[in-house]
Amino acid sequence: MRKSHLKPLAAVTGALALAATLSACGGSPSAASDEKVVTVYSADGLKGENGDGWYDKVFKDFEKKTDIKVEYVEGGSGEMVQRAAREKSNTQADVLVTLPPFIQQADSKGLLTAYEPVGSDQVDGADKSSDSKWTSVVNNYFGFVYNKKELKTAPTTWDELTDAKYKEKIQYSTPGVAGDGTAVLIKAMHDFGGKEPAMEYLKKLQANNVGPSASTGKLAPKVDKGELLVANGDVQMNYAQSKDMPNLGIWFPAKSGSKPTTFALPYAAGLVSKAPHSANGKKLLDFMLSEQAQKDVSEVGGGFSARKDIEATDANAIELSKLMGGVEVFEPDWSDIGANLDGYVDAWKTATGS
Repeated sequence: MRKSHLKPLAAVTGALALAATLSACGGSPSAASDEKVVTVYSADGLKGENGDGWYDKVFKDFEKKTDIKVEYVEGGSGEMVQRAAREKSNTQADVLVTLPPFIQQADSKGLLTAYEPVGSDQVDGADKSSDSKWTSVVNNYFGFVYNKKELKTAPTTWDELTDAKYKEKIQYSTPGVAGDGTAVLIKAMHDFGGKEPAMEYLKKLQANNVGPSASTGKLAPKVDKGELLVANGDVQMNYAQSKDMPNLGIWFPAKSGSKPTTFALPYAAGLVSKAPHSANGKKLLDFMLSEQAQKDVSEVGGGFSARKDIEATDANAIELSKLMGGVEVFEPDWSDIGANLDGYVDAWKTATGS
Protein backbone atom coordinates (compact mmCIF):
# COMPACT_ATOMS: atom_id res chain seq x y z
CA MET A 1 0.00 0.00 0.00
CA ARG A 2 2.75 2.57 -0.90
CA LYS A 3 3.61 5.90 -1.69
CA SER A 4 6.14 8.01 -3.47
CA HIS A 5 5.59 10.83 -5.92
CA LEU A 6 4.71 9.88 -9.46
CA LYS A 7 7.65 10.37 -11.78
CA PRO A 8 6.96 12.57 -14.80
CA LEU A 9 6.25 10.81 -18.04
CA ALA A 10 9.30 12.45 -19.60
CA ALA A 11 11.49 10.49 -17.21
CA VAL A 12 10.36 7.19 -18.62
CA THR A 13 12.72 6.34 -21.43
CA GLY A 14 13.42 3.38 -23.64
CA ALA A 15 10.28 1.27 -23.96
CA LEU A 16 7.77 4.07 -23.46
CA ALA A 17 9.51 6.49 -25.79
CA LEU A 18 9.90 3.86 -28.49
CA ALA A 19 6.29 2.77 -28.12
CA ALA A 20 5.17 6.36 -28.61
CA THR A 21 7.37 6.67 -31.69
CA LEU A 22 5.97 3.48 -33.18
CA SER A 23 2.44 4.67 -32.52
CA ALA A 24 3.06 8.04 -34.12
CA CYS A 25 4.64 6.48 -37.16
CA GLY A 26 2.10 3.72 -37.53
CA GLY A 27 4.63 1.08 -36.42
CA SER A 28 3.38 -2.42 -35.76
CA PRO A 29 2.82 -3.80 -32.23
CA SER A 30 4.91 -6.85 -33.15
CA ALA A 31 7.94 -4.62 -33.62
CA ALA A 32 7.57 -3.27 -30.09
CA SER A 33 7.04 -6.75 -28.67
CA ASP A 34 10.46 -7.79 -30.00
CA GLU A 35 12.26 -5.15 -27.94
CA LYS A 36 14.73 -6.30 -25.30
CA VAL A 37 13.00 -4.27 -22.61
CA VAL A 38 10.48 -4.69 -19.79
CA THR A 39 8.62 -1.83 -18.11
CA VAL A 40 7.76 -2.03 -14.41
CA TYR A 41 5.22 0.20 -12.67
CA SER A 42 5.81 -0.11 -8.94
CA ALA A 43 5.01 1.27 -5.52
CA ASP A 44 8.14 2.67 -3.89
CA GLY A 45 10.21 1.07 -1.15
CA LEU A 46 12.16 -1.65 -2.94
CA LYS A 47 14.60 0.64 -4.75
CA GLY A 48 17.43 1.90 -2.56
CA GLU A 49 18.14 5.57 -1.92
CA ASN A 50 21.75 4.92 -2.96
CA GLY A 51 21.17 2.27 -5.60
CA ASP A 52 21.57 -0.49 -3.03
CA GLY A 53 18.00 -1.79 -2.72
CA TRP A 54 16.46 -5.12 -3.66
CA TYR A 55 15.19 -3.81 -6.99
CA ASP A 56 18.63 -2.41 -7.80
CA LYS A 57 20.28 -5.81 -7.40
CA VAL A 58 17.47 -7.85 -8.95
CA PHE A 59 17.18 -5.60 -12.01
CA LYS A 60 20.97 -5.54 -12.49
CA ASP A 61 21.22 -9.33 -12.20
CA PHE A 62 18.22 -9.79 -14.51
CA GLU A 63 19.66 -7.48 -17.17
CA LYS A 64 23.01 -9.28 -17.01
CA LYS A 65 21.40 -12.70 -17.36
CA THR A 66 18.83 -11.90 -20.05
CA ASP A 67 20.11 -8.76 -21.81
CA ILE A 68 16.61 -7.34 -21.23
CA LYS A 69 16.65 -3.73 -19.98
CA VAL A 70 14.34 -2.84 -17.10
CA GLU A 71 12.51 0.49 -17.39
CA TYR A 72 11.26 1.51 -13.95
CA VAL A 73 8.40 3.89 -13.08
CA GLU A 74 7.67 4.56 -9.41
CA GLY A 75 4.69 6.07 -7.61
CA GLY A 76 2.14 5.53 -4.87
CA SER A 77 0.23 2.25 -4.89
CA GLY A 78 -3.01 3.92 -5.93
CA GLU A 79 -1.24 6.20 -8.40
CA MET A 80 0.31 3.26 -10.24
CA VAL A 81 -3.04 1.51 -10.61
CA GLN A 82 -4.70 4.72 -11.75
CA ARG A 83 -1.98 5.32 -14.32
CA ALA A 84 -2.22 1.78 -15.68
CA ALA A 85 -6.00 2.19 -15.89
CA ARG A 86 -5.69 5.44 -17.86
CA GLU A 87 -3.39 3.69 -20.30
CA LYS A 88 -5.60 0.64 -20.71
CA SER A 89 -6.28 1.39 -24.37
CA ASN A 90 -2.58 1.94 -25.01
CA THR A 91 -0.79 -0.24 -22.47
CA GLN A 92 2.70 0.86 -21.49
CA ALA A 93 3.55 -1.30 -18.45
CA ASP A 94 4.45 -4.98 -18.54
CA VAL A 95 4.61 -5.69 -14.80
CA LEU A 96 2.66 -3.97 -12.02
CA VAL A 97 3.88 -4.17 -8.41
CA THR A 98 1.70 -2.65 -5.72
CA LEU A 99 0.27 -3.29 -2.26
CA PRO A 100 -3.11 -4.57 -1.05
CA PRO A 101 -5.85 -3.56 -1.57
CA PHE A 102 -4.58 -1.90 -4.75
CA ILE A 103 -3.40 -5.11 -6.38
CA GLN A 104 -6.94 -6.47 -5.95
CA GLN A 105 -8.26 -3.18 -7.32
CA ALA A 106 -6.02 -3.55 -10.38
CA ASP A 107 -7.42 -7.02 -10.94
CA SER A 108 -11.01 -5.81 -10.61
CA LYS A 109 -10.31 -3.17 -13.27
CA GLY A 110 -9.13 -5.84 -15.70
CA LEU A 111 -5.53 -4.62 -15.64
CA LEU A 112 -3.94 -8.00 -14.92
CA THR A 113 -3.72 -11.24 -16.84
CA ALA A 114 -3.17 -14.70 -15.38
CA TYR A 115 0.40 -15.94 -15.11
CA GLU A 116 1.87 -18.34 -12.57
CA PRO A 117 5.56 -17.46 -12.11
CA VAL A 118 8.11 -20.19 -11.52
CA GLY A 119 8.46 -20.51 -7.74
CA SER A 120 4.97 -19.22 -6.97
CA ASP A 121 4.01 -22.70 -5.79
CA GLN A 122 6.13 -21.89 -2.72
CA VAL A 123 4.15 -18.70 -1.98
CA ASP A 124 1.48 -19.07 0.70
CA GLY A 125 -2.09 -19.14 -0.61
CA ALA A 126 -2.97 -15.99 1.33
CA ASP A 127 -0.20 -14.11 -0.47
CA LYS A 128 -1.34 -14.77 -4.03
CA SER A 129 -4.57 -14.76 -5.98
CA SER A 130 -6.40 -18.01 -6.59
CA ASP A 131 -6.65 -17.25 -10.32
CA SER A 132 -2.90 -16.51 -10.80
CA LYS A 133 -3.47 -12.81 -11.52
CA TRP A 134 -0.89 -11.74 -8.92
CA THR A 135 1.58 -13.12 -6.41
CA SER A 136 3.62 -11.57 -3.62
CA VAL A 137 7.32 -11.12 -4.39
CA VAL A 138 8.34 -9.51 -1.08
CA ASN A 139 6.49 -9.91 2.19
CA ASN A 140 6.22 -6.92 4.47
CA TYR A 141 4.33 -5.44 7.45
CA PHE A 142 2.77 -2.08 8.19
CA GLY A 143 4.39 0.08 10.84
CA PHE A 144 5.27 3.55 12.07
CA VAL A 145 8.58 5.35 12.57
CA TYR A 146 9.74 7.77 15.26
CA ASN A 147 12.80 9.94 15.90
CA LYS A 148 15.00 8.09 18.40
CA LYS A 149 17.06 11.20 19.20
CA GLU A 150 14.13 13.45 20.14
CA LEU A 151 12.04 10.71 21.74
CA LYS A 152 14.12 8.66 24.17
CA THR A 153 11.50 5.91 24.18
CA ALA A 154 9.18 4.95 21.37
CA PRO A 155 5.50 5.84 21.63
CA THR A 156 3.34 2.82 22.38
CA THR A 157 -0.30 3.84 21.90
CA TRP A 158 -2.43 5.74 19.42
CA ASP A 159 -3.59 8.04 22.22
CA GLU A 160 -0.08 9.32 22.88
CA LEU A 161 -0.02 10.84 19.41
CA THR A 162 -2.80 13.29 20.33
CA ASP A 163 -0.58 14.90 22.99
CA ALA A 164 0.28 18.57 22.41
CA LYS A 165 4.01 17.79 22.10
CA TYR A 166 3.25 16.18 18.73
CA LYS A 167 1.52 19.23 17.27
CA GLU A 168 2.68 19.61 13.65
CA LYS A 169 5.17 16.81 14.28
CA ILE A 170 3.05 13.96 12.87
CA GLN A 171 2.34 13.13 9.26
CA TYR A 172 0.91 10.14 7.45
CA SER A 173 0.53 9.50 3.74
CA THR A 174 -2.78 9.92 1.97
CA PRO A 175 -5.31 7.07 2.26
CA GLY A 176 -6.58 5.99 -1.14
CA VAL A 177 -3.42 7.25 -2.84
CA ALA A 178 -0.59 5.68 -0.85
CA GLY A 179 -0.60 2.05 0.18
CA ASP A 180 0.77 2.79 3.63
CA GLY A 181 -1.66 5.68 3.99
CA THR A 182 -4.55 3.33 3.30
CA ALA A 183 -2.99 1.01 5.86
CA VAL A 184 -3.46 3.69 8.53
CA LEU A 185 -7.22 3.42 7.98
CA ILE A 186 -7.16 -0.38 8.01
CA LYS A 187 -5.17 -0.63 11.23
CA ALA A 188 -7.15 2.11 12.97
CA MET A 189 -10.46 0.41 12.09
CA HIS A 190 -9.10 -2.87 13.44
CA ASP A 191 -7.60 -1.43 16.64
CA PHE A 192 -10.57 0.81 17.49
CA GLY A 193 -13.20 -1.75 16.53
CA GLY A 194 -14.80 -0.30 13.41
CA LYS A 195 -15.11 2.62 11.01
CA GLU A 196 -16.88 5.10 13.27
CA PRO A 197 -14.52 4.93 16.28
CA ALA A 198 -11.52 4.95 13.93
CA MET A 199 -12.74 8.10 12.18
CA GLU A 200 -13.46 9.70 15.54
CA TYR A 201 -9.84 9.11 16.55
CA LEU A 202 -8.38 10.30 13.24
CA LYS A 203 -10.46 13.47 13.50
CA LYS A 204 -8.86 14.10 16.89
CA LEU A 205 -5.38 13.28 15.57
CA GLN A 206 -5.82 15.82 12.79
CA ALA A 207 -5.00 18.62 15.26
CA ASN A 208 -1.40 17.38 15.29
CA ASN A 209 -1.17 16.22 11.66
CA VAL A 210 0.96 18.26 9.26
CA GLY A 211 -1.26 17.27 6.35
CA PRO A 212 -1.57 14.72 3.54
CA SER A 213 1.41 13.36 1.64
CA ALA A 214 1.34 11.32 -1.57
CA SER A 215 4.69 9.81 -0.63
CA THR A 216 5.28 7.60 2.40
CA GLY A 217 8.90 7.15 1.39
CA LYS A 218 9.58 10.87 1.83
CA LEU A 219 8.34 10.93 5.43
CA ALA A 220 11.14 8.86 6.98
CA PRO A 221 13.89 11.39 6.08
CA LYS A 222 11.80 14.10 7.75
CA VAL A 223 11.53 11.96 10.88
CA ASP A 224 15.26 11.24 10.86
CA LYS A 225 16.03 14.98 10.66
CA GLY A 226 13.57 15.82 13.43
CA GLU A 227 11.20 17.79 11.21
CA LEU A 228 8.63 15.19 12.25
CA LEU A 229 8.58 13.03 15.37
CA VAL A 230 6.28 10.31 14.02
CA ALA A 231 5.14 9.12 10.61
CA ASN A 232 3.65 6.02 9.04
CA GLY A 233 5.61 3.57 6.92
CA ASP A 234 6.28 -0.14 6.67
CA VAL A 235 8.90 -2.46 8.07
CA GLN A 236 10.80 -3.29 4.87
CA MET A 237 11.12 0.25 3.58
CA ASN A 238 11.87 1.83 6.95
CA TYR A 239 14.32 -0.87 8.00
CA ALA A 240 16.24 -0.36 4.75
CA GLN A 241 16.14 3.42 5.23
CA SER A 242 17.39 3.15 8.82
CA LYS A 243 20.78 1.97 7.54
CA ASP A 244 21.43 5.55 6.39
CA MET A 245 19.13 7.28 8.89
CA PRO A 246 20.49 6.69 12.41
CA ASN A 247 17.62 8.45 14.19
CA LEU A 248 14.91 6.28 12.64
CA GLY A 249 13.11 3.80 14.89
CA ILE A 250 10.24 1.45 14.00
CA TRP A 251 7.22 0.88 16.24
CA PHE A 252 3.64 -0.43 16.11
CA PRO A 253 0.80 1.59 17.69
CA ALA A 254 -1.60 -0.15 20.07
CA LYS A 255 -4.96 0.76 21.48
CA SER A 256 -4.55 1.62 25.16
CA GLY A 257 -4.50 -1.57 27.21
CA SER A 258 -3.91 -3.81 24.17
CA LYS A 259 -0.95 -5.38 22.40
CA PRO A 260 0.69 -3.63 19.44
CA THR A 261 -0.69 -4.87 16.13
CA THR A 262 0.20 -4.97 12.49
CA PHE A 263 -0.78 -6.82 9.33
CA ALA A 264 0.97 -8.17 6.27
CA LEU A 265 1.46 -5.63 3.52
CA PRO A 266 3.24 -7.51 0.74
CA TYR A 267 4.54 -6.18 -2.53
CA ALA A 268 2.38 -8.08 -4.99
CA ALA A 269 3.26 -8.38 -8.67
CA GLY A 270 1.16 -9.18 -11.69
CA LEU A 271 1.54 -9.37 -15.46
CA VAL A 272 -0.28 -6.45 -17.08
CA SER A 273 -3.06 -7.36 -19.50
CA LYS A 274 -2.10 -6.69 -23.14
CA ALA A 275 1.45 -5.86 -22.02
CA PRO A 276 3.63 -4.69 -24.92
CA HIS A 277 6.45 -7.00 -23.80
CA SER A 278 4.51 -9.82 -22.16
CA ALA A 279 7.19 -12.50 -22.62
CA ASN A 280 9.78 -10.28 -20.97
CA GLY A 281 7.37 -9.52 -18.14
CA LYS A 282 6.98 -13.23 -17.48
CA LYS A 283 10.74 -13.67 -17.38
CA LEU A 284 11.10 -10.86 -14.85
CA LEU A 285 8.36 -12.29 -12.62
CA ASP A 286 10.10 -15.67 -12.71
CA PHE A 287 13.38 -14.00 -11.81
CA MET A 288 11.87 -12.07 -8.89
CA LEU A 289 10.70 -15.34 -7.35
CA SER A 290 13.93 -17.21 -8.08
CA GLU A 291 15.78 -18.71 -5.12
CA GLN A 292 18.66 -16.22 -5.21
CA ALA A 293 16.42 -13.17 -5.59
CA GLN A 294 14.31 -14.34 -2.66
CA LYS A 295 17.40 -14.90 -0.51
CA ASP A 296 18.35 -11.30 -1.29
CA VAL A 297 15.02 -9.99 0.03
CA SER A 298 16.22 -9.81 3.63
CA GLU A 299 19.98 -9.54 3.11
CA VAL A 300 19.75 -6.74 0.53
CA GLY A 301 16.23 -5.34 0.81
CA GLY A 302 15.49 -5.66 4.52
CA GLY A 303 12.23 -7.46 3.83
CA PHE A 304 10.72 -10.92 4.19
CA SER A 305 10.92 -13.59 1.50
CA ALA A 306 7.63 -14.38 -0.23
CA ARG A 307 8.65 -18.04 -0.59
CA LYS A 308 8.07 -20.30 2.40
CA ASP A 309 10.92 -22.62 1.39
CA ILE A 310 13.50 -19.83 1.78
CA GLU A 311 14.86 -19.73 5.33
CA ALA A 312 16.79 -16.49 5.78
CA THR A 313 19.54 -16.57 8.39
CA ASP A 314 21.39 -13.34 7.59
CA ALA A 315 21.86 -10.55 10.13
CA ASN A 316 18.95 -8.52 8.76
CA ALA A 317 16.60 -11.51 9.02
CA ILE A 318 17.55 -12.04 12.66
CA GLU A 319 17.06 -8.38 13.51
CA LEU A 320 13.72 -8.23 11.69
CA SER A 321 12.51 -11.28 13.61
CA LYS A 322 13.34 -9.54 16.89
CA LEU A 323 11.56 -6.39 15.74
CA MET A 324 8.37 -8.35 15.11
CA GLY A 325 8.51 -10.10 18.48
CA GLY A 326 5.42 -9.50 20.64
CA VAL A 327 3.50 -7.82 17.82
CA GLU A 328 0.09 -9.33 17.07
CA VAL A 329 -0.44 -9.88 13.34
CA PHE A 330 -4.04 -9.76 12.14
CA GLU A 331 -5.45 -10.51 8.69
CA PRO A 332 -7.64 -7.76 7.19
CA ASP A 333 -10.83 -8.62 5.37
CA TRP A 334 -9.49 -7.69 1.95
CA SER A 335 -12.78 -8.50 0.23
CA ASP A 336 -14.57 -5.94 2.39
CA ILE A 337 -11.79 -3.38 2.00
CA GLY A 338 -11.67 -3.82 -1.76
CA ALA A 339 -15.44 -3.40 -2.06
CA ASN A 340 -15.73 -0.46 0.35
CA LEU A 341 -12.41 1.35 0.00
CA ASP A 342 -13.90 4.45 -1.63
CA GLY A 343 -16.42 4.73 1.19
CA TYR A 344 -13.74 4.41 3.85
CA VAL A 345 -11.60 7.05 2.15
CA ASP A 346 -14.60 9.39 1.85
CA ALA A 347 -15.32 8.90 5.57
CA TRP A 348 -11.68 9.79 6.33
CA LYS A 349 -11.91 12.93 4.19
CA THR A 350 -15.05 14.00 6.00
CA ALA A 351 -13.63 13.29 9.45
CA THR A 352 -10.34 15.09 8.85
CA GLY A 353 -11.50 17.82 6.49
CA SER A 354 -8.94 16.65 3.93
